[in-house]
Amino acid sequence: MRTYELALVLRPTIKEADRKKLIETVTEWLGKVKIAKQHDWGQKALAYPIKKEDAGYFMMLELEAEDPSVLAREKHIAGGLPEDFEQRILRNDSIIRHLVLRTK
Repeated sequence: MRTYELALVLRPTIKEADRKKLIETVTEWLGKVKIAKQHDWGQKALAYPIKKEDAGYFMMLELEAEDPSVLAREKHIAGGLPEDFEQRILRNDSIIRHLVLRTK
């Protein structure tokens, strides 16, 4: 099993209901990769503007992927995350910055 951390910076104007819906959408994008823990760090000022925003809502998701050989047969990259996951993140206007780290 492989584990990842997904850090998300959301637009500060996003409402709580929309944030929850966005996390559900991200969960759908992940497919068989499950969210082990979710950390909401709240709204914080940014050191520099990102996409014309001076603040952002920070979240961190701890992810667990099954055996990568099983996932590779189901349109997942060798690392265990879906092939189009990053493209979907980049196309979403509510997410202004993201980072995916493999922890194990």
